[in-house]
Amino acid sequence: MTVQPIRLFGDPVLRTAADVVVDFDKQLRTLVADLAETMLDAPGQGLAAPQIGVGLRVFTYHVVGEGTGHLVNPVLHFPTDEEQDGPEGCLSIPGLTFDCRRKADVVAHGQNMYGDPITVEGAAMLARCVQHETDHLDGVLFVDRLDAATRKDAMKAIREANWAGEPAPTVKISPHPTLGRAL
Repeated sequence: MTVQPIRLFGDPVLRTAADVVVDFDKQLRTLVADLAETMLDAPGQGLAAPQIGVGLRVFTYHVVGEGTGHLVNPVLHFPTDEEQDGPEGCLSIPGLTFDCRRKADVVAHGQNMYGDPITVEGAAMLARCVQHETDHLDGVLFVDRLDAATRKDAMKAIREANWAGEPAPTVKISPHPTLGRAL
């Protein structure tokens, strides 16, 4: 397990849809461990693979009192149309939070790091986290989901943040023949 540098707003990998995982091998298990270690070190409630520069559909989560784990190749379903509105932040947009509307409940189907099917059901903060991390896998950031006025304020705050314009961290190249990406 290694704490990895987290990519910040403006890095193109955060706007690129991640590839479906097809190889459930040791490298995937290492990726899940690195995601978990990095997430807890940050600290955060969730972390998606693109946030550490890996374009695969994998994320980890740690929502106190609601659950800890990971999900590979998630597909989301919403059992109700009920919504929640509340503060949301992102490790790729450090130090900033804005009210964001999300579905109140989620059922996420996917796989674990061994390829076994799993389902994660969540409400409140876990539902918000699962939706947020799945958005990362689709190249969507939470600021994209803000209403127009809040988004304008968020973009201004991002431009003024002391980390804005920082160079992207140096990332090691994967020794795997597919460079860490699914084929």
